Amino acid sequence: MSVFTVIAFIVGTIVLISGADIMVRGAARIAASSGLSPVVIGLTIVAFGTSAPELAVSIGAATRGTSDLALGNVVGSNIANILLVLGLSAVVGSGLVVAFRIVRIDVPLMIGASIAVIVLGLDGSLGRIDGGLFVIALLAYLFRTVSSARSNVDGESHHHIAKDYEEGLAAEISGTHPLWQSFALVVVGIAMLVIGSQLLVTAATDLATAFGASEFLIGLTVVAVGTSLPEIATSIVSAAKGQRDLAVGNAVGSNLFNLLAVLGFTSLIAPIEVSNTALGFDLPFMLAVAVACLPIFVNGYVIKRWEGVLFTGYYVGYLVWLGLDAASASIHDEFNFAMLVFVVPLTAITLTVIGLRAARPAQTAVQ
Repeated sequence: MSVFTVIAFIVGTIVLISGADIMVRGAARIAASSGLSPVVIGLTIVAFGTSAPELAVSIGAATRGTSDLALGNVVGSNIANILLVLGLSAVVGSGLVVAFRIVRIDVPLMIGASIAVIVLGLDGSLGRIDGGLFVIALLAYLFRTVSSARSNVDGESHHHIAKDYEEGLAAEISGTHPLWQSFALVVVGIAMLVIGSQLLVTAATDLATAFGASEFLIGLTVVAVGTSLPEIATSIVSAAKGQRDLAVGNAVGSNLFNLLAVLGFTSLIAPIEVSNTALGFDLPFMLAVAVACLPIFVNGYVIKRWEGVLFTGYYVGYLVWLGLDAASASIHDEFNFAMLVFVVPLTAITLTVIGLRAARPAQTAVQ
């Protein structure tokens, strides 16, 4: 592994994240000049912008024939967004607040999209037809979200979301900005995304070769965490400042865009190979993480600090499993045994108890 590979990876990550931020700022200004409300801008442009690094890297990987890296990037980012981002945010912020809309709409959609990826990938790839279905689902989700926001059907929930995005986008949607300047920001941002993604994909491929790891594994770990840095930084800072309701929406929304937009548009350009390794463990693990959100989220509509510790611990355990599997370590079988016999059943029991406790107040209220 050369020094150039390390430099290319670091520079690529910085350029990628900076390009996404610049593109979002320009797009928000253009949208604001058209009269769109802050909440509509936030739920569409900003949400898409947080997934722009994953989209750029995945498209770049697919066009270069390294589709394993593209899928690993999405799967790894989704796992990191829930276990790492929400886990650390809950620990730092002494718990997180979960909006009712996320439990009612977004998490079930995230679970459904995760199942769809597994089912459509059983034939060994995600082709153009599969990508088209994902894009159609994305457009339907955006239409429903924007319509809901504009008609204010979510009542108080809508008010809080609008207030949060007004504060977050105040610098971009207030004042007068020349239209050419806004378009220039979008163009520059897209160019940086392209350049950054190419550097990152090239460096990641070289890393995989140097360490003897698969491109899928590099995508699951190094690239996934790198492209999730905006979500990690934003969510932890928001939680530390007391804005405990933003982290959950950012993480779940980013996961939905990763599944529908990133995999959708990428597979429209080039088919994404779905390996047996992904189908055998990583995709089911991603689905299990999504399902685990429901009982925890409905438990008082908060993520408690101890639950954040549990999430973070699982992410560390997941990385350890990947490392042992890649190294074919002798302790790998013992680690699998411990996970299957002790950790998984204990977690299943804990989640069941949490879900039942959360359901009792709801049943009492109905009666």
